[in-house]
Amino acid sequence: MAVLPSISESSLEAICNSLADAASHKELTRLFTQCGIDECGGTPKWERMLMALASRQRRDGCGNNVFGFICAVLHPSRFDGRLQQFEDFRARVNYQLSFLGLAINEKGQPQHVTAATTISEAQERASDLHSELERRSVHADVLRFCKAELLQDNYFHCVLEATKSAAQKIRDRTGLESDGGSLVDQALSIKTPRLALNTLQTESEQSEQKGFANLLKGVFGTFRNVTAHAPKIHWAVDRSDAMDALTIISYIHRRLDEAVVVPPTSSPS
Repeated sequence: MAVLPSISESSLEAICNSLADAASHKELTRLFTQCGIDECGGTPKWERMLMALASRQRRDGCGNNVFGFICAVLHPSRFDGRLQQFEDFRARVNYQLSFLGLAINEKGQPQHVTAATTISEAQERASDLHSELERRSVHADVLRFCKAELLQDNYFHCVLEATKSAAQKIRDRTGLESDGGSLVDQALSIKTPRLALNTLQTESEQSEQKGFANLLKGVFGTFRNVTAHAPKIHWAVDRSDAMDALTIISYIHRRLDEAVVVPPTSSPS
């Protein structure tokens, strides 16, 4: 494993505060043991983490074991059914790590990102994009991804997370568990839909449903799948790209909100 840089004590303290609600005291004890990190005291959870991690980092002279612990806390398996909590914890941690040019990805592993230079740089980007999207009346479920923590990554992570939110909304509304094209086909089927944009009684109405399904598949293929699998250096997302992508995703969210949920055992006549 490559040597990872040490995290400054102020940033480490902020990370520990951010993760204080991500594990119980009992879970912390198990995680410390799992990661081979000795406890050094402390009463609140953030203090237990800070004292143990700071001590281990000084001993190691690098951040590898500290990152190992952070990744253990943020392992996706610990957040089954709590996707939004996972993303909130990850965003707060990544805000601090971005100044080192690192981030915890959606798999709970460290990855290199474009290093932030100033706090105001990220905040200005977030404010600028947020204001323009508000002017366009972009859906609230999209606006919440326009955070400084996400935009530290040059819009790349912002677009990726907003795209994933559309798939999650389909799952939340239908109870389906699949993803990508399979999820779209199940949810927006003409014969046995789980979400219906209209009554599906005429050819025109069925065409609208099919067209929306194709739009969703296109968005997943263009933004989500590419950003999830390609290195960012090969798939740059600038402000204009982000603006257009988020506007399209806003339209998708509105149509999903308006769609009628169809029980699994029935479909529109």
